[in-house]
Amino acid sequence: MFLEIHNLTKQYGEVYAVKNLSFSAKEGELLCLLGPSGCGKTTALRAVGGFLDSMEGKIILDGEDITNRPAHHRPVSTVFQSYGLFPHMTVLQNIMYGLKFTNTNKAEAGNRTKRIIELVRLNGHEHKYPSALSGGQQQRVALARSLVLEPKVLLLDEPLSNLDAQLRLHMREEIERIQKHFNLTTLFVTHDQDEAFAIADRVILLNQGELEQEGTPQELYETPATDFVLSFVGANNPLEGNAYARPQRTYFSNEGKDATIEKIEFLGDRIFYFVTMNGREFQVEMLNDQHIIPRNVGDTVKLAFDVDYVGTQTNK
Repeated sequence: MFLEIHNLTKQYGEVYAVKNLSFSAKEGELLCLLGPSGCGKTTALRAVGGFLDSMEGKIILDGEDITNRPAHHRPVSTVFQSYGLFPHMTVLQNIMYGLKFTNTNKAEAGNRTKRIIELVRLNGHEHKYPSALSGGQQQRVALARSLVLEPKVLLLDEPLSNLDAQLRLHMREEIERIQKHFNLTTLFVTHDQDEAFAIADRVILLNQGELEQEGTPQELYETPATDFVLSFVGANNPLEGNAYARPQRTYFSNEGKDATIEKIEFLGDRIFYFVTMNGREFQVEMLNDQHIIPRNVGDTVKLAFDVDYVGTQTNK
Protein backbone atom coordinates (compact mmCIF):
# COMPACT_ATOMS: atom_id res chain seq x y z
CA MET A 1 0.00 0.00 0.00
CA PHE A 2 1.12 3.56 -0.70
CA LEU A 3 -0.16 5.04 2.57
CA GLU A 4 -0.46 2.95 5.73
CA ILE A 5 -1.81 4.00 9.12
CA HIS A 6 -1.12 1.49 11.89
CA ASN A 7 -2.84 1.52 15.32
CA LEU A 8 -3.25 5.28 15.43
CA THR A 9 -4.31 6.38 18.93
CA LYS A 10 -4.85 9.89 20.25
CA GLN A 11 -6.21 10.53 23.71
CA TYR A 12 -7.38 13.71 25.44
CA GLY A 13 -7.60 12.93 29.14
CA GLU A 14 -9.98 9.99 29.45
CA VAL A 15 -11.41 10.45 25.97
CA TYR A 16 -10.04 8.76 22.86
CA ALA A 17 -10.25 10.86 19.70
CA VAL A 18 -9.09 7.79 17.77
CA LYS A 19 -8.25 4.37 19.16
CA ASN A 20 -6.14 1.69 17.45
CA LEU A 21 -7.17 2.98 14.05
CA SER A 22 -5.60 1.23 11.07
CA PHE A 23 -6.31 1.68 7.37
CA SER A 24 -4.41 2.08 4.11
CA ALA A 25 -4.70 3.68 0.67
CA LYS A 26 -3.37 2.68 -2.71
CA GLU A 27 -1.46 5.15 -4.85
CA GLY A 28 -3.93 7.32 -6.73
CA GLU A 29 -6.87 6.26 -4.56
CA LEU A 30 -9.46 8.70 -3.25
CA LEU A 31 -10.32 7.57 0.26
CA CYS A 32 -13.14 9.19 2.23
CA LEU A 33 -13.08 9.32 6.01
CA LEU A 34 -16.77 9.41 6.87
CA GLY A 35 -18.63 9.68 10.14
CA PRO A 36 -20.58 11.94 12.50
CA SER A 37 -19.07 14.90 14.32
CA GLY A 38 -16.55 13.81 16.94
CA CYS A 39 -15.92 10.37 15.40
CA GLY A 40 -12.18 11.01 14.88
CA LYS A 41 -11.99 11.60 11.13
CA THR A 42 -10.34 15.04 11.35
CA THR A 43 -7.96 13.75 14.04
CA ALA A 44 -6.86 10.99 11.66
CA LEU A 45 -6.37 13.52 8.87
CA ARG A 46 -4.33 15.83 11.11
CA ALA A 47 -2.15 12.90 12.16
CA VAL A 48 -1.27 12.15 8.53
CA GLY A 49 -0.60 15.85 7.97
CA GLY A 50 1.77 16.07 10.93
CA PHE A 51 -0.35 18.40 13.05
CA LEU A 52 -0.73 16.16 16.11
CA ASP A 53 1.53 15.74 19.12
CA SER A 54 1.66 12.88 21.63
CA MET A 55 -0.01 10.28 19.49
CA GLU A 56 0.62 6.56 19.29
CA GLY A 57 0.87 4.50 16.13
CA LYS A 58 2.79 4.56 12.88
CA ILE A 59 2.33 6.29 9.52
CA ILE A 60 4.11 4.90 6.46
CA LEU A 61 4.09 6.82 3.17
CA ASP A 62 5.60 5.37 0.01
CA GLY A 63 7.72 2.98 2.09
CA GLU A 64 9.02 5.66 4.50
CA ASP A 65 8.10 6.09 8.15
CA ILE A 66 6.91 9.71 8.49
CA THR A 67 5.37 9.30 11.96
CA ASN A 68 7.73 11.74 13.66
CA ARG A 69 8.39 14.14 10.80
CA PRO A 70 7.13 17.70 11.28
CA ALA A 71 4.37 18.84 8.94
CA HIS A 72 6.62 21.00 6.75
CA HIS A 73 8.93 18.05 6.07
CA ARG A 74 6.19 15.69 4.89
CA PRO A 75 5.29 15.26 1.20
CA VAL A 76 1.70 15.96 2.17
CA SER A 77 -0.48 19.02 1.63
CA THR A 78 -3.71 19.98 3.40
CA VAL A 79 -6.75 21.99 2.34
CA PHE A 80 -8.50 23.09 5.52
CA GLN A 81 -12.20 23.70 5.96
CA SER A 82 -11.66 27.46 6.34
CA TYR A 83 -9.34 27.57 3.25
CA GLY A 84 -6.79 29.67 5.22
CA LEU A 85 -6.09 32.14 2.42
CA PHE A 86 -3.99 35.22 3.14
CA PRO A 87 -6.36 38.19 2.67
CA HIS A 88 -3.53 40.63 1.85
CA MET A 89 -2.19 38.43 -0.98
CA THR A 90 -3.53 38.01 -4.50
CA VAL A 91 -4.59 34.68 -5.94
CA LEU A 92 -1.19 34.32 -7.57
CA GLN A 93 0.69 35.16 -4.38
CA ASN A 94 -1.44 32.79 -2.30
CA ILE A 95 -0.82 29.90 -4.68
CA MET A 96 2.93 30.53 -4.92
CA TYR A 97 3.39 31.09 -1.18
CA GLY A 98 4.34 27.53 -0.23
CA LEU A 99 6.98 27.32 -2.94
CA LYS A 100 9.05 29.93 -1.07
CA PHE A 101 9.99 27.24 1.42
CA THR A 102 11.16 24.72 -1.17
CA ASN A 103 14.17 24.56 -3.46
CA THR A 104 12.05 25.46 -6.47
CA ASN A 105 13.67 28.16 -8.60
CA LYS A 106 11.69 31.19 -9.69
CA ALA A 107 11.17 30.07 -13.29
CA GLU A 108 9.93 26.62 -12.30
CA ALA A 109 7.70 28.14 -9.61
CA GLY A 110 6.14 30.41 -12.22
CA ASN A 111 5.59 27.59 -14.69
CA ARG A 112 4.06 25.33 -12.05
CA THR A 113 1.73 28.05 -10.82
CA LYS A 114 0.58 28.88 -14.35
CA ARG A 115 -0.24 25.21 -15.03
CA ILE A 116 -2.16 24.88 -11.78
CA ILE A 117 -4.14 28.08 -12.36
CA GLU A 118 -5.24 26.76 -15.74
CA LEU A 119 -6.09 23.36 -14.28
CA VAL A 120 -8.33 24.79 -11.55
CA ARG A 121 -9.83 27.28 -14.02
CA LEU A 122 -8.76 30.50 -12.29
CA ASN A 123 -7.48 32.19 -15.42
CA GLY A 124 -8.16 35.91 -15.26
CA HIS A 125 -8.35 35.98 -11.46
CA GLU A 126 -4.60 35.93 -10.73
CA HIS A 127 -4.42 39.49 -9.39
CA LYS A 128 -7.63 39.49 -7.38
CA TYR A 129 -7.69 39.33 -3.59
CA PRO A 130 -9.68 36.63 -1.72
CA SER A 131 -12.38 39.14 -0.72
CA ALA A 132 -13.21 39.64 -4.41
CA LEU A 133 -13.73 35.91 -5.02
CA SER A 134 -16.76 33.69 -4.64
CA GLY A 135 -16.72 30.79 -2.20
CA GLY A 136 -16.05 28.34 -4.99
CA GLN A 137 -13.18 30.42 -6.34
CA GLN A 138 -11.63 30.67 -2.87
CA GLN A 139 -11.88 26.92 -2.58
CA ARG A 140 -10.06 26.54 -5.90
CA VAL A 141 -7.27 28.84 -4.70
CA ALA A 142 -6.83 26.73 -1.56
CA LEU A 143 -6.76 23.59 -3.67
CA ALA A 144 -4.28 25.11 -6.13
CA ARG A 145 -1.99 26.20 -3.28
CA SER A 146 -1.78 22.57 -2.19
CA LEU A 147 -1.43 21.10 -5.67
CA VAL A 148 1.43 23.40 -6.68
CA LEU A 149 3.59 21.74 -4.02
CA GLU A 150 3.20 18.43 -5.86
CA PRO A 151 2.44 16.40 -2.72
CA LYS A 152 2.37 12.63 -2.59
CA VAL A 153 -0.85 12.82 -0.55
CA LEU A 154 -3.57 15.49 -0.61
CA LEU A 155 -5.64 15.96 2.55
CA LEU A 156 -9.07 17.61 2.30
CA ASP A 157 -10.83 18.50 5.56
CA GLU A 158 -14.55 19.09 4.87
CA PRO A 159 -13.54 21.25 1.88
CA LEU A 160 -17.09 21.80 0.62
CA SER A 161 -18.91 22.54 3.87
CA ASN A 162 -18.89 26.32 3.38
CA LEU A 163 -20.50 26.19 -0.07
CA ASP A 164 -24.16 26.25 -1.06
CA ALA A 165 -25.79 23.06 -2.32
CA GLN A 166 -25.44 23.70 -6.05
CA LEU A 167 -21.83 24.83 -5.76
CA ARG A 168 -21.00 21.82 -3.59
CA LEU A 169 -22.05 19.53 -6.42
CA HIS A 170 -19.98 21.44 -8.95
CA MET A 171 -16.85 21.58 -6.76
CA ARG A 172 -17.21 17.91 -5.89
CA GLU A 173 -16.95 17.13 -9.58
CA GLU A 174 -13.98 19.50 -9.92
CA ILE A 175 -12.09 17.86 -7.07
CA GLU A 176 -12.68 14.43 -8.56
CA ARG A 177 -11.53 15.64 -11.98
CA ILE A 178 -8.33 17.19 -10.59
CA GLN A 179 -7.57 14.21 -8.36
CA LYS A 180 -7.85 11.81 -11.30
CA HIS A 181 -5.76 14.15 -13.49
CA PHE A 182 -2.85 13.95 -11.06
CA ASN A 183 -3.52 10.34 -9.99
CA LEU A 184 -3.09 11.81 -6.52
CA THR A 185 -3.63 9.77 -3.36
CA THR A 186 -6.27 11.74 -1.47
CA LEU A 187 -7.90 11.58 1.95
CA PHE A 188 -11.23 13.40 1.95
CA VAL A 189 -12.95 14.05 5.29
CA THR A 190 -16.72 14.52 5.32
CA HIS A 191 -19.79 13.84 7.45
CA ASP A 192 -21.98 13.80 4.33
CA GLN A 193 -22.77 10.30 3.12
CA ASP A 194 -23.92 11.44 -0.33
CA GLU A 195 -20.68 13.37 -0.80
CA ALA A 196 -18.55 10.42 0.27
CA PHE A 197 -20.43 7.91 -1.87
CA ALA A 198 -20.30 10.14 -4.95
CA ILE A 199 -16.57 10.81 -4.86
CA ALA A 200 -14.81 7.96 -3.04
CA ASP A 201 -13.08 4.89 -4.37
CA ARG A 202 -13.34 3.51 -0.85
CA VAL A 203 -14.93 4.72 2.38
CA ILE A 204 -13.57 4.46 5.93
CA LEU A 205 -16.55 4.80 8.28
CA LEU A 206 -15.59 5.84 11.80
CA ASN A 207 -17.62 5.73 15.00
CA GLN A 208 -16.36 7.04 18.35
CA GLY A 209 -12.75 6.98 17.22
CA GLU A 210 -12.77 3.43 15.87
CA LEU A 211 -13.11 1.85 12.46
CA GLU A 212 -16.68 0.65 12.00
CA GLN A 213 -16.44 -0.61 8.42
CA GLU A 214 -14.41 0.04 5.28
CA GLY A 215 -15.13 -0.77 1.67
CA THR A 216 -16.57 0.64 -1.51
CA PRO A 217 -19.68 2.84 -1.20
CA GLN A 218 -21.75 -0.01 -2.61
CA GLU A 219 -20.35 -2.49 -0.07
CA LEU A 220 -21.21 -0.24 2.87
CA TYR A 221 -24.71 0.38 1.57
CA GLU A 222 -25.53 -3.14 0.43
CA THR A 223 -23.80 -5.13 3.18
CA PRO A 224 -23.63 -3.05 6.38
CA ALA A 225 -21.56 -4.87 8.99
CA THR A 226 -23.17 -3.27 12.04
CA ASP A 227 -26.35 -1.55 13.12
CA PHE A 228 -24.45 1.75 13.18
CA VAL A 229 -23.41 1.37 9.54
CA LEU A 230 -26.98 0.51 8.55
CA SER A 231 -28.38 3.60 10.26
CA PHE A 232 -25.65 5.99 9.11
CA VAL A 233 -25.44 5.22 5.40
CA GLY A 234 -29.09 5.64 4.51
CA ALA A 235 -32.67 5.36 5.64
CA ASN A 236 -33.94 1.91 6.47
CA ASN A 237 -37.05 0.18 7.70
CA PRO A 238 -36.13 -2.13 10.62
CA LEU A 239 -37.87 -5.48 10.56
CA GLU A 240 -37.68 -8.41 12.97
CA GLY A 241 -34.29 -9.65 14.15
CA ASN A 242 -31.40 -8.18 12.15
CA ALA A 243 -33.52 -7.83 9.00
CA TYR A 244 -34.30 -4.54 7.28
CA ALA A 245 -35.52 -3.09 4.00
CA ARG A 246 -34.33 0.14 2.40
CA PRO A 247 -37.10 2.60 1.40
CA GLN A 248 -36.30 1.87 -2.27
CA ARG A 249 -37.00 -1.80 -1.56
CA THR A 250 -40.19 -1.18 0.35
CA TYR A 251 -43.17 -0.98 -1.97
CA PHE A 252 -46.92 -1.18 -2.42
CA SER A 253 -48.16 -4.58 -3.52
CA ASN A 254 -51.41 -6.50 -3.66
CA GLU A 255 -49.63 -9.24 -1.72
CA GLY A 256 -48.55 -6.96 1.15
CA LYS A 257 -49.97 -6.09 4.56
CA ASP A 258 -52.43 -3.26 5.22
CA ALA A 259 -50.87 0.13 5.98
CA THR A 260 -52.00 3.77 5.97
CA ILE A 261 -50.31 6.70 4.22
CA GLU A 262 -49.64 9.40 6.83
CA LYS A 263 -47.49 11.86 4.87
CA ILE A 264 -46.22 12.39 1.32
CA GLU A 265 -43.07 14.30 0.31
CA PHE A 266 -42.78 15.24 -3.36
CA LEU A 267 -39.15 15.85 -4.41
CA GLY A 268 -39.57 16.11 -8.16
CA ASP A 269 -37.85 12.99 -9.43
CA ARG A 270 -38.80 11.00 -6.31
CA ILE A 271 -41.77 10.66 -4.01
CA PHE A 272 -41.50 9.61 -0.35
CA TYR A 273 -44.46 8.01 1.38
CA PHE A 274 -44.51 7.73 5.17
CA VAL A 275 -46.90 4.97 6.17
CA THR A 276 -47.92 3.26 9.39
CA MET A 277 -48.49 -0.46 9.81
CA ASN A 278 -49.37 -2.04 13.14
CA GLY A 279 -48.41 1.18 14.92
CA ARG A 280 -44.96 1.43 13.30
CA GLU A 281 -43.78 3.94 10.69
CA PHE A 282 -42.14 2.88 7.42
CA GLN A 283 -40.75 4.83 4.47
CA VAL A 284 -41.38 4.08 0.81
CA GLU A 285 -39.30 5.79 -1.89
CA MET A 286 -40.49 5.71 -5.50
CA LEU A 287 -39.27 7.22 -8.73
CA ASN A 288 -41.74 9.71 -10.14
CA ASP A 289 -42.57 8.31 -13.57
CA GLN A 290 -45.60 7.96 -15.80
CA HIS A 291 -46.49 4.56 -14.37
CA ILE A 292 -46.89 5.68 -10.76
CA ILE A 293 -50.40 5.36 -9.31
CA PRO A 294 -51.57 8.62 -7.64
CA ARG A 295 -52.01 8.22 -3.90
CA ASN A 296 -53.14 10.52 -1.09
CA VAL A 297 -52.70 10.93 2.65
CA GLY A 298 -55.16 8.64 4.40
CA ASP A 299 -55.19 5.99 1.66
CA THR A 300 -54.98 2.36 2.72
CA VAL A 301 -52.24 0.47 0.88
CA LYS A 302 -50.59 -2.92 1.11
CA LEU A 303 -46.92 -2.86 2.07
CA ALA A 304 -44.26 -5.40 1.03
CA PHE A 305 -40.50 -5.63 1.48
CA ASP A 306 -37.39 -6.94 -0.23
CA VAL A 307 -35.61 -8.08 2.91
CA ASP A 308 -31.87 -7.67 3.61
CA TYR A 309 -29.84 -8.41 6.73
CA VAL A 310 -27.28 -6.57 8.81
CA GLY A 311 -23.89 -8.30 9.06
CA THR A 312 -22.74 -10.34 12.03
CA GLN A 313 -21.08 -7.50 13.96
CA THR A 314 -24.35 -6.05 15.22
CA ASN A 315 -23.21 -5.86 18.84
CA LYS A 316 -20.08 -3.80 18.19
